[in-house]
Amino acid sequence: MMQNLHCNFFFLLSCIFFSTTLALPWSQSREFNQAKNYEGSSDFVDLQYHMGPVLASSPINVYIIWYGHWNPTHQSTIRDFIYSLSSPAPYPSVSDWWKTVRLYTDQTGSNITGTISLSGEFYDSKYSHGGSLSRLSMQSIIKHAVTSSYPKALPLNPNNGLYLILTSSDVKVQDFCRAVCGFHYFTFPTIVGVTMPYAWVGYSGKQCPGICAYPFAWPKYSGRPPPSTNGGNNIMKAPNGDPGVDGMISVLAHELAEVSSNPLVNACFTVGDSLVLVMHDCK
Repeated sequence: MMQNLHCNFFFLLSCIFFSTTLALPWSQSREFNQAKNYEGSSDFVDLQYHMGPVLASSPINVYIIWYGHWNPTHQSTIRDFIYSLSSPAPYPSVSDWWKTVRLYTDQTGSNITGTISLSGEFYDSKYSHGGSLSRLSMQSIIKHAVTSSYPKALPLNPNNGLYLILTSSDVKVQDFCRAVCGFHYFTFPTIVGVTMPYAWVGYSGKQCPGICAYPFAWPKYSGRPPPSTNGGNNIMKAPNGDPGVDGMISVLAHELAEVSSNPLVNACFTVGDSLVLVMHDCK
């Protein structure tokens, strides 16, 4: 079973690694005639290293904040993906993909660490900051998770901690489905008490599967049927059985790679028309 999951995750990463951020300034006609634009990829070529650090301390301790009500099966799939980043498996595997991410270095020559550990989980099932969140709300959610007495608080780890806020299908987030499927940034000491990296990803299975779970779902507003050959539907089957969670894993993979190579938004990135930070080789 675990071997199959490794294969499924690698297939998923290979399909839509660059689907996490969607800039939507194009007309529908141009958008759907050019698959690379629809998938959120970019023609940017001026990608630079800006002298900041990468996540080189080993291990990266990942702390998940499950915000809202979650399907246990979806949670299990996401956990398995995180475990697979550092788990040896027959080629091709997610851990093989992460070895490529590890090639990114900072000015000291330090590579991104190869060890990622799921070190804690916090269940914010009472929607501590409501059902509609701004981008800045994510930092307050982290603050709640590291200070709450119930359930058990997460540790505050500014040295090698990475905090993931994952929002359930009923949570609305600023710009979600319109401009982004996930993002990463760093916490402000005035809110959380320390500076440390974090990322947010939303479950799109109900709100916008055709945007954030493409190519496992087709956007209804396209005005066109899914592409087909021999009379069949060419939409890819979700590797783990659910377009929303498989799309979420693709976004999560992208955010993990970006936040590891650019944790304080001063390392490996370019700024383009849509102000989207893009990971790049920073040797």
